[in-house]
Parts: sequence; structure tokens; C-alpha cells
Amino acid sequence: MKIVSAEFKSSASSFDDCPTGDLPEIAFVGRSNVGKSSLLNMLVNRKSLAKTSKSPGRTQLINFFLINGSLYFVDLPGYGFAKVPESVKKRWKNMIESYLKYRDQLCGIIMLVDVRHSPSELDQQMYDWLCYYNLPVAVAATKTDKLSKNQIIKQLTQIKKVLDLQTRHFLVPVSSKTKAGREELLKIIKNWVKK
Repeated sequence: MKIVSAEFKSSASSFDDCPTGDLPEIAFVGRSNVGKSSLLNMLVNRKSLAKTSKSPGRTQLINFFLINGSLYFVDLPGYGFAKVPESVKKRWKNMIESYLKYRDQLCGIIMLVDVRHSPSELDQQMYDWLCYYNLPVAVAATKTDKLSKNQIIKQLTQIKKVLDLQTRHFLVPVSSKTKAGREELLKIIKNWVKK
């Protein structure tokens, strides 16, 4: 899949605010600061299409990016961010769950985990939830540039084990810095959209 154009289209503060129409959508989900915006920028070959931040909790809305005029990349708020009030956490949770559960245009989910750490309890819950609703998932293990090849292999084995990764789901080691995993993810996305 070749990306020739990418533009920010809109933000939604609730499920009802999501764009109308029937373009296919690929959602990016993961805990706060795992690198969703960076991965999105890497996939579209742009430095700052999606706003990145050192401080977690930057993405607070559902952000829609139009790709090649024919599909959306959807950046969801990160989960597990401690420094927001409980009411905000609850609102984000409801917003993310409603989107993932009821959005007809959704054709695939890229779930991000940090390759340097074992998946958290929230990562496990998210993955179990996606499996329960039988959604198409690829797990992107981010920040591989920070580890050696041997460490990456060890960590990928750990991620598979902790998540109890289903054989039908892909596990792709990625790095926004080196662009590792870019072609593989784009191929997965292309196949989801074709279906």
C-alpha cells in the first residue's frame, strides 16, 4: 500500500460526533505515551500530521486522518493515564468502547504495546476485549530501536505469552525512528481494507 496523501480531517469528542460516510477506518489504540501519534506519522511519512507529546494524555479526542482520500486512520485517546480526573477517564473509556464496538466503518485495529515492557494489565484487558468482540487486530510492539536484536526477540516472546496472542493476530515489531515494521503494517492495513 502506497500512501500519497494524508490530512487531518476532524476530531470527535463523542461517538455521535464521528464523521458520516462509509470510508473504511483503521483505529490505533494503546496506553498513553506508547507512541500512537508517532507510529501514525511514520506510516504516512510525515513528521507532525498527528501531534506528538512527551507528556501522556495528549490525545483526548478521537482524531480522524484522511489517507489517500479513501480511508481514515483513527487516533484514539490513550488508556491508563493517571493524571486525569476519574470522570475524564470514564468518559474516554466510554468513547473508546463505543467507537470500537459500534463503528460500522471500522475494519482493523492496531494495538500498540511498548516492546521494552511486559504488557500491562490494561493492555491485557484491551486485547481480551478486542478478542471478545472478534475484531481484526495487529499488535505493534513499538520503540524497537531502543533494544538489541536479542532483547527484541525475548520481549516479543514475552508479549505473545502475556497477551495469550491468538494465531490469527499479527505481532509486528516497529520503530517510528527507523521505520522498522512500516511495510508490514501497511500490507496488513491494505488487506483489511480490501475485505
